[in-house]
Amino acid sequence: MADRLQITRSCAIDPAELEWRFSRAGGPGGQHANTADTRVEVRFDVARSRSLGPRQRARLLERLGPVVRVVASDERSQARNRALALERLAERIAGALRIERPRRPTRPGAAARRARLDAKRRRGELKRRRARPEPDD
Repeated sequence: MADRLQITRSCAIDPAELEWRFSRAGGPGGQHANTADTRVEVRFDVARSRSLGPRQRARLLERLGPVVRVVASDERSQARNRALALERLAERIAGALRIERPRRPTRPGAAARRARLDAKRRRGELKRRRARPEPDD
């Protein structure tokens, strides 16, 4: 395992702060499933972490809660499931740390208005051509 789990450029977690649990994965697998603890659960205590800064901790507590828990039981190998769990944990934390820029409302430009009206005109013309012909008297 690496020295620290790199989440973003400014955030890295000490592996000692991660709590691991291993258990038998459910589902089919024959005798292998009855003997191998391949299901991996990793927990990260946000509230007590020393790796996080105050703003990072506040944002994670608000978005993910005091403990982040990730489970991986996709593979038959515990090592691969451990790697998957770390990857998922990093993605989840990075997603929660991401700051969304507020959307600034804009008005449609002249070309967009023109294109919209042209499309409406074409659609109306199509519907007019579809109408029944008027009876000849």
